[in-house]
Amino acid sequence: MKKLVIITLLYLLTFYTLSAQIKVDAIDSSFKLIGNPEVQALKSVSDVSINNIIKSTSWKAYDSTFTASRDTAVWMSFKLKNTTQEILSTYLFYDGHYIDIYLEKEDEYKHYKNGYFRPLNQRPEPKSYFFTELKLSPLQQSQCYIKLSTNYKSTRFTAPILYSKIGHLEFTNNLQKIHGPPIAFIYVYLISMCCIAFFVLVFYFRLQKRIYIYYFGYLFFQIIYALLVLQTTPATIANFAVHFPYFSNLISESAQFIFIGFYILFILHLLTVKMFDRKLAKTLTIFAIICFTYAILWFGFNLVWVDMDVRRIASIIIRVIVLPLNLFLFFWIIYKVKHPLLKYFVVGQSLFFIGSALSSIVYYSGLYQVPNGIFSFPYSQNVIFMGGLLGEVLCFSIALGESMFLVQKDKEKTSQKLIEQLQRNKIMESNMRKELDKQINQKTKELVQVYSKIEKQKEEQLNKSFNERLRNMKMLALRSQMNPHFIFNSLNALKNLVMQSREEDAISYLDNFSLLLRNILQNSSKNSITVEDELEILELYLSLEKRRLGNNFSYVIQCDSREILSQYNIPPLLLQPFVENAIWHGLYPSNKPEKKLTLVFDTSKQLQIIIEDNGIGRKESSKTKKTHQSAGTNITKERLTLYNHVSHTQMQLSILDLEDNGKPSGTRITITYND
Repeated sequence: MKKLVIITLLYLLTFYTLSAQIKVDAIDSSFKLIGNPEVQALKSVSDVSINNIIKSTSWKAYDSTFTASRDTAVWMSFKLKNTTQEILSTYLFYDGHYIDIYLEKEDEYKHYKNGYFRPLNQRPEPKSYFFTELKLSPLQQSQCYIKLSTNYKSTRFTAPILYSKIGHLEFTNNLQKIHGPPIAFIYVYLISMCCIAFFVLVFYFRLQKRIYIYYFGYLFFQIIYALLVLQTTPATIANFAVHFPYFSNLISESAQFIFIGFYILFILHLLTVKMFDRKLAKTLTIFAIICFTYAILWFGFNLVWVDMDVRRIASIIIRVIVLPLNLFLFFWIIYKVKHPLLKYFVVGQSLFFIGSALSSIVYYSGLYQVPNGIFSFPYSQNVIFMGGLLGEVLCFSIALGESMFLVQKDKEKTSQKLIEQLQRNKIMESNMRKELDKQINQKTKELVQVYSKIEKQKEEQLNKSFNERLRNMKMLALRSQMNPHFIFNSLNALKNLVMQSREEDAISYLDNFSLLLRNILQNSSKNSITVEDELEILELYLSLEKRRLGNNFSYVIQCDSREILSQYNIPPLLLQPFVENAIWHGLYPSNKPEKKLTLVFDTSKQLQIIIEDNGIGRKESSKTKKTHQSAGTNITKERLTLYNHVSHTQMQLSILDLEDNGKPSGTRITITYND
């Protein structure tokens, strides 16, 4: 009897020693903390510090009643011991929202952060799926405190579990086996969406059609949704959402309804619904706006008030409304729209509706939690929904391709009709051209005959008129070649010389005067004379004017070569009227002490004749002279025009009024001879 009592006491002592602490090296695979008498727990406000928790004395046994909420955190306390001479690791598993682990090491506590909503950069190394590695030195005994918290008003109960290294490896291997196929499907879905979205974007930049923007928005938010789903998995490749998990959780519902909104707008343009039923098109547009609005409101609501139960109820209500409405619009489109691509819409929408309905049923009925059930694989509700979406996207991608084919076909038909019409037009045009050419040739012959007759008559009349005009001009030129005033004044000058008994001057003056008259009479009957002959007449004329006007009148004649002047022909006495006008209407009325006339015969390139005086100018002269005084100049201009026409030469006349500080200072006449 005594021996039995001793054995019993030893057993109880051993049990007490084991239960006082958790030996890490004694964990075979896993160790549940819930229900363990040495694992104590308490509830506190969410922002309490670890120092206050260490001092707390209100610890109780840890059970399922300890559930975290937005305002309340759950704290757990227990001891870990390594009884071996080696460094051992234990792995704490927790798939809740937030977990903070404080492990005693050398009189201080090392802080580990992990949890579903912890960003990847805050998680400890190695960044394993919901696992936190805790290392214990040889023979180390450490106090461990765990804080479980959440941002939600309420959440489901989940308890931490300790795993040995072997148990951790077994867990991760099983996880990869179970989660591998669903994750592979998610990657296939993501890659498919990205490839299709890329080509859609290329088509938009090439074709600039709004339908491609709507389809790209539809695909883009499907990609966002797939990345959000990927964040809930242990996948590491392209798992961008794990860097901001809390935000990703908030926008998941919004992303789904945004791509539904873009999907509706895409269908509107793909099937050209407005052409078949305006009321249906307006309803679909309103439905798309409602989806966008709900997505925005859902995101804003969850930022302000996070309650899992309210979110769950709201999500159920929305789906109860949206799915039947979606089905109603589906049949309305089938009834009203008669588009060649309608078959793709029917198949794609059916796949989407089946995937969406089945996904909602699996999730909200809890079928994904039924052991060994057909839907009990990981992420079943998301995979089912993505399967429906992928089938729908493939249908719509084929529809877009066929749409381009139909457009091309319509273009080819239109082009063919246009070609046929152009050919018919070409034949008609050829026939009309032949008939028109025939009529034109006939009319042309008639017109040529009439025109030839008219031209012949016109030419005869023109020649007759021109000859008559030329004769008249010759007579006018002969009459105007010597101003009566000049002759009268010359005779008076001769008379004065005789009266002054200056017989020699009178004889010389009379000889020059008679020589000038003889040259004028001889040359007036000719059609043209050389410029050299014209210069001789001007020299006689200017010598007479010089004797008559006195010393205050002077003239200069500049000539490079008289031989070259003999090679140019001009109408007879062409320059004399200009010289006469310069003297009598420019220099004679002038009050200047020196009255100068310059004649330049420039033969450096083509012949250029310049007659320049420093008289009162044409404007001042026109105020005093009579109308008939400029008749000689006008007749000379007309003679020049007639001569150009007859001789096929080009002599250009220009008259420039000279000014000095805004006042008239003379006139320059330029005649340019162009052969």
